[in-house]
Amino acid sequence: MRPTTQYLTANQDRFLSELLDLLRIPSISADPNFSDSVHKAAQFVADKLTAAGAEHVEICKTEGYPIVYGDKIIDPSLPTILVYGHYDVQPSVPDELWISPPFEPEIRNERIYARGACDDKGQMYMHIKAFEAMMQTQSLACNVKFMIEGEEEVGSKNLGTFCIANRERLSADVVLISDTSMVGNDIPSIDVGLRGLSYVEVEVTGPNRDLHSGVYGGAVANPINQLAKMIAALHDENNHITIPGFYDDVAIVSAEDRAAMALTPFSLDEYEKDLGISGVWGEMGYSTLERTGIRPTLEVNGIWGGYIGEGAKTVLPSKAYAKISMRLVPNQTSESITKLFSDHFKRLAPAGITVEVRPHHGGEPVLTPTTSIPFQAASLAMEETFGKKPIPTRGGGSIPIVALFEKELKVKTVLMGFGLDMDALHSPNESYGLFNYYKGIETIPVFHQRFAELMKNKS
Repeated sequence: MRPTTQYLTANQDRFLSELLDLLRIPSISADPNFSDSVHKAAQFVADKLTAAGAEHVEICKTEGYPIVYGDKIIDPSLPTILVYGHYDVQPSVPDELWISPPFEPEIRNERIYARGACDDKGQMYMHIKAFEAMMQTQSLACNVKFMIEGEEEVGSKNLGTFCIANRERLSADVVLISDTSMVGNDIPSIDVGLRGLSYVEVEVTGPNRDLHSGVYGGAVANPINQLAKMIAALHDENNHITIPGFYDDVAIVSAEDRAAMALTPFSLDEYEKDLGISGVWGEMGYSTLERTGIRPTLEVNGIWGGYIGEGAKTVLPSKAYAKISMRLVPNQTSESITKLFSDHFKRLAPAGITVEVRPHHGGEPVLTPTTSIPFQAASLAMEETFGKKPIPTRGGGSIPIVALFEKELKVKTVLMGFGLDMDALHSPNESYGLFNYYKGIETIPVFHQRFAELMKNKS
């Protein structure tokens, strides 16, 4: 048994207790009412990094929430791993749908239930505990730098500025992130691709005030009705997105790559059962895995307007709103897609309706070559701890900072996540398996070792 695994076995109860303490902090970055808690979470991370043996630990101020930095440089000639994670979490609402309170972590059926359990506190904290294990067993094989932010769930607003201002401080040979999932605990996998993102909010305005729906109904365009029609027009009968030029830059995935994707274990029946649906939906001509991995999408994330209180109020509203996100694939850019959407959505508006499109945030799609040293090191590490070789997959989500790191720090990223699709990220009853938490702590030191070996062989 590896020394780090022995250390984990001896300390796993404490490792779990510390994670539960972190999960009790409601570090919701999207809600200013939780500002104190977000800062408290940053302090918690900084304290634990220091206790684990990191040096130069600093809570770095930004225009928003702080970034926690720490490092351990054991030999400048060795490769350096930059660990990225985030300590902020999504809002927990609607809280009434949680079986146990979102910030009172509870363990049921060998799973931790709490907001942030997997995304990303549980997965981020694995790296701090793995680092502690390597330090305590004197087995650290690489230099390590940590950059843990508090604004990932609101678009990493200040991370780019921080990276530009700290390029030398953050210099590394690879960025290591655990904020993705595997196919299953018995089917390890590594994400080699992430979709990009364009997120916008639309405001549709009709009359200059709310009107009596009896006096004016039928004579004045209703913004909610028109918004619904405009949204419906964004897809055709084959569920293709109708925005002119939307698909122009989409990278065509080869038949060979599509065939390889089809080998990923996947049960449509289990997928539908897990979601409580009687059928899937999506772009004609593609499988479910392809729709969520290699094809762009457009989804409405929220829609509101008019009177939504108790009882009745016969109003023809002045305004209606929607939040819309578009997931992007290689060769698409968030800037161009946001403009295409904005121009097209405004053209959809009928007479009597004006439209404002407000971009929120975006990110670019990324691909990690399976031939790269970081991927090979991750694959070897997971094969050693899981007992089987992981399969490469493409994730449907977006981590905009991956493209940011490549652009600003000139370094590639390896996405070695240990979550599962069943973890209910961003949803009520988010959870993270104890197996996954401990397996991550066990595997991360092996990645460090294999990465150091492969980099040495390269040189």
